[in-house]
Amino acid sequence: MWSLTVPSIVSRRPCFSEYIHPTRRRASDTPCLPSCLPAHGRAYTACLIAYGPIEARSVPRRPLNAKRTQTHSSLCFPSLPTHSSFTMSESSKTDLITLTRHVFQTQVEDHREATGDLTLLLTAIQLGCKFVASNVRKASLINITGLANTSNIQGEDQKKLDVIANEIFINALRSSSKVSVMVSEEDEEAIFVEDQYRGKYCVVFDPLDGSSNIDCGVSIGTIFGIYKVREGSTGHISDVLRPGSEMVAAGYCTYGSCSTLVMTTGNGVNGYTLDTEIGEFILTHPKIKIPSRGKIYAVNEGNSKYWDAACTKYFHSLKFPEDPKKSPYSARYVGSMVADVHRTMLYGGIFCYPADSKSKNGKLRVLYECFPMAFLVEQAGGRATTGRMRMLDLLPETIHSRSPIFIGSKEDVEDVEAFYRTEA
Repeated sequence: MWSLTVPSIVSRRPCFSEYIHPTRRRASDTPCLPSCLPAHGRAYTACLIAYGPIEARSVPRRPLNAKRTQTHSSLCFPSLPTHSSFTMSESSKTDLITLTRHVFQTQVEDHREATGDLTLLLTAIQLGCKFVASNVRKASLINITGLANTSNIQGEDQKKLDVIANEIFINALRSSSKVSVMVSEEDEEAIFVEDQYRGKYCVVFDPLDGSSNIDCGVSIGTIFGIYKVREGSTGHISDVLRPGSEMVAAGYCTYGSCSTLVMTTGNGVNGYTLDTEIGEFILTHPKIKIPSRGKIYAVNEGNSKYWDAACTKYFHSLKFPEDPKKSPYSARYVGSMVADVHRTMLYGGIFCYPADSKSKNGKLRVLYECFPMAFLVEQAGGRATTGRMRMLDLLPETIHSRSPIFIGSKEDVEDVEAFYRTEA
C-alpha cells in the first residue's frame, strides 16, 4: 500500500467518512468521493477507474473546540506497479479488431483486385444492425412494442419494430449506392433501387426474425444474404431467384443479452459483438467451426402430430436412442431462427423446421431465411438439407417461396437424410 498526501486544504474539509449521512455511517460503509476535491484529486479518480471503489482511511471528527492543525489527511490507495512493469490486461487491449477494420484488412490481403463495393455494402449493413439494436434495447421505453395494425405478405401481423427495422435496412442499403435489388420479408414485391443509387449487388433480408418474441424480451435478429447481379444485368428479379450456392456473402445479427453479428464472405465464418460504449462491432468469435455432432435439437414439437414418418422416427431416435450407452439429446427451442441457429453454430446439434401436413412446403422462407443460414453453416463446416436435397441447391420459384430445413452439425444432418432415404 502507498499513500497519497493531500495538501492541507483538504484537511479543512470533512474527511471522506463524514460525507456519509450520520444515521447511515458504519465501519463497513464505502465512503463517497466528495465533489469538492481540488484538481490533484484526479489521481484518486484515475485510480478509481482502474481499480474500482477505494475505501478512505477513517479519520475521527475533530472536536469543535479543538485547535485546527495543519496535519495532512491521507487516502489509502492500492499498490500500483511501476510504469515499466505495468501491462494491460486482456480485457483492456487497445488494439481492437472492429468489423470494418477486419473486412478492409481481408480485402487488402486476399482480394487486392476488389473494388471495395462489397466492403462498403457490409459497412452499410452493420450500420443498420446497430440502428435496429438501439431500437430493440429501448423499445419498451419509447413505446414501439406491440402490433402496428398491419400485416405482411405472409398474412402475419406486423409488430411496430418490424416496420421500423424494415425501413432502417431499406434506407441503409439504398444510401450505400451498392445495391440494385432488395427483397424483404415485409414487402410483397422486390424493391428496385433508383438509377442514381444503383449498384451491382442484390440483398435479401428478414429485418427482424422472431418478432413474435419482441414484447417478452427473447432474442430476435436480422438475417441477410447477398448476390451479385448477373453480368450485363442492371438489376432484375432473376438476379435473386437463384440457388443459395451463388450467394457471395451472408450473415445474421442477434439482438439479446448482447448484439452479435455473424458473417461470411465465402471464406469462413466470423462473429463480432457490439460494444455499445464505442459503437463498434468487435471481433470476438474468429473462424467459427460448428462441432461435427452435437447434443441438442431444436424443433417445434407442438407440430409433431402433423410430421411425416421420416421426421417422426428421427426425433424418436434422438429421445430414445437404441444404444443404451447413448444419452438422449436435449431439446432447446427458442422460436426465433436466429437464436436457435446461433446456439447451434456455437454448441453443435441440429435446428429443424420440417414440412408437415399443415405446411406441405415448410414454413421458413427460402431466400432470406433458409439460404443465408445454410450458406453460413456450410462455411462453418456444417450441413443443411430439405430432407431430400442440399438446401443451397434449391431453386426458389418466387421471392417468398418456402421450404423445410434441417440445419446444423454435419453428422446430425446426415442422420436426418438417412431417415428420409429409408422412407423414400
